[in-house]
Amino acid sequence: MKVCVIGLGEVGLPTAKYCLDRGLKVYGYDINSNAVNRAKTFGLFADNKWNKIPLVDAYMICVSTHLKGELPDLSPIFDVCEKIADKDPSSSLVSIESTIIPGTSRNIYNKIFKRNVKLVHVPHRYWAGDPVKHGVKQLRVIGAVNNESLETGLEFYQHILDIPLHIAISVEAAEMCKIAENAYRYVQIAFAEELRAICEELDLNFKEVRDACNTKWNIEIPEARDGIKGHCLPKDIHYLSLLSRYNILLTSAIEADKQYRKWFSSRKTCQ
Repeated sequence: MKVCVIGLGEVGLPTAKYCLDRGLKVYGYDINSNAVNRAKTFGLFADNKWNKIPLVDAYMICVSTHLKGELPDLSPIFDVCEKIADKDPSSSLVSIESTIIPGTSRNIYNKIFKRNVKLVHVPHRYWAGDPVKHGVKQLRVIGAVNNESLETGLEFYQHILDIPLHIAISVEAAEMCKIAENAYRYVQIAFAEELRAICEELDLNFKEVRDACNTKWNIEIPEARDGIKGHCLPKDIHYLSLLSRYNILLTSAIEADKQYRKWFSSRKTCQ
């Protein structure tokens, strides 16, 4: 089976290596020549020229999505799907693993692929901090634009790649779950940050308070460090907050993190 992994960064490269280890013929594509050269050191066929990539059985899209100002920037996904559509992939599976907002997969299916492809969304949950327990192979969610796509996606991920899946009732539910997961984590950390500031203002040891709270069976307050960083959490809470006017908690968490960063910075300066 021939597979093309598009985007060879933190998620795409481990995905390509995993597919290679499963005995698949793997092609890698990335516009970044450094990412391509890094992939080649692992024995992957990789290129930054799309015409060097043949028609394959499955395309796995692992490119990064961004914010443009305060708005979601999904243009990398659309650009990649336009490239795939030019190859007439009517017999191929297209899997979007990148983070997107609800409605994106169906929009791409209708407008770019003209309903002439099998399309699923299987958002990644890869965490570089523990690539064994939280790597490519872990329980993940799959959603599909139709039953035929779902059947093909299940065959590919469950039987060929041996990845356990939770089946979402719709592709939109799968799209929503990824940004909801990361937004939830963001809110948890923002709470911990605010609690730390409160504790220190009251001359209490935050770690002692946190440890005490976490002895309760349904409480798990995370650490509070120097602000919520990384690419995914800050981006995805914005994705979710922009979907609806019901976003008071989400926007408050974003503001709480901003306030905490200022507090943390001034605290360091005073020490």
